[in-house]
Amino acid sequence: MVVGLRNAPQIDRVFHALADATRRDIVRTVLVQEHSVSALARRYPMSFAAVQKHVAVLEEAGLVTKQRRGRESLVRGDIDRMREARDALDALERMWRDRVAQMDRILAEDP
Repeated sequence: MVVGLRNAPQIDRVFHALADATRRDIVRTVLVQEHSVSALARRYPMSFAAVQKHVAVLEEAGLVTKQRRGRESLVRGDIDRMREARDALDALERMWRDRVAQMDRILAEDP
């Protein structure tokens, strides 16, 4: 769990989803332009069902949305959720930089 961050459970789902290279590639692809699940499945050396599962993980994390159009499910990326993930990483970086600075101050004190 990402500790000390607002919406930590949701951020955890985002980082879990982004931990997989295929899912990161799907997100990059659908942030540029929406694609059908079928079109996404043709891009990867895996079954259609496996791609569907990857999309489901991304959807659960809020990184993509699916919309039915006729027989197709169109997948679109959510840039706002990606910004939230970036903001969470920025907050973690600030926290660790502050901790390192505090350790530097402690180590610089005369005993």
